[in-house]
Amino acid sequence: MKQRYLEVTFRKGKPLAAYLYLPRARGARVARTVDEGRGIHVELDDTGAPMGVEITAPGAVTVAELNAILMKHGVAALADEEWAHLAA
Repeated sequence: MKQRYLEVTFRKGKPLAAYLYLPRARGARVARTVDEGRGIHVELDDTGAPMGVEITAPGAVTVAELNAILMKHGVAALADEEWAHLAA
């Protein structure tokens, strides 16, 4: 996968969960998951590179919190348009 994208699952019009897919090498597999608190889990490959971010409580997470976690793992912050589906 060459570019990231956010997939949001809705129930009764409200976000139930979300997953931010990050660029990854072909054939890469999740080796471990880091719990970042507040319902955010970062999945890492065997080299420690982030592959994706699971958000189990999207209503409780701000874009600032998510961006801080992304930057901690060496990933660029989300642009407003990438977060728009969760902010609605």
